[in-house]
Amino acid sequence: MTETLFREEPYRRDCEARVRSVEAGGIVLDRTVFYPRGGGQAGDAGRLDLAGGNAIAVLDTVKGEGPADILHVPAPGQEAALAALGPGTPVTARIDWKRRHRHMRFHTATHLLCAIVPKQTNGCSITADYARLDFDMTELLDRETLERELARLVEEAHDVRTIWITDAELDAKPELVRTMSVQPPRGVGRVRLLEIAGVDLQPCGGTHVANTREIGALRVVKIEKKSARSRRVVLEFAKSGSG
Repeated sequence: MTETLFREEPYRRDCEARVRSVEAGGIVLDRTVFYPRGGGQAGDAGRLDLAGGNAIAVLDTVKGEGPADILHVPAPGQEAALAALGPGTPVTARIDWKRRHRHMRFHTATHLLCAIVPKQTNGCSITADYARLDFDMTELLDRETLERELARLVEEAHDVRTIWITDAELDAKPELVRTMSVQPPRGVGRVRLLEIAGVDLQPCGGTHVANTREIGALRVVKIEKKSARSRRVVLEFAKSGSG
């Protein structure tokens, strides 16, 4: 099992780790700060620093075949460095922090959007360049209203935190589940919730900022009708909040 440091320490940028195995799809470590692609959020990129000053560039991070395995996918052309890895090899795992922080800001912004549009969602994509959320609805959405409400919730500086509840507690409150396309991760007897104080509470396994003000300025770049019962909203950072 890979120890998932990013769950409780989303601001942590690196960690010491050891190689558990080198699989066809990537490198498995005993612990990591790299978030694996899932729940709509893109996987982390970065590098694994080796003894002697060498490093392996990590292009993506994905979930492995095992329920708790995380694969650090190396960029092409690093066969010699990979051949030197074996079980127990020490590495320092370092994420691309600028990319991760944009993921955190965008992911938290989608939770604000869920609070503004109280409908079930049926699709989500969180990248470093944009966030997309699809709502199960037939009503029209207004761009100016969404941007105004997003700006208000960002400016109000709501604290963001994660809490845990049991599977049984979630079963007793099915209304907490807002997504139709991705079910909350289960299997360990408890479920992780993201709480934005006074705004939103729902299961989520992604990484987020600690306060909504950290999201920065947003703009709604697209609202489109994907189907008779689906409305898509695409967010980008406004120029002043694009760092």
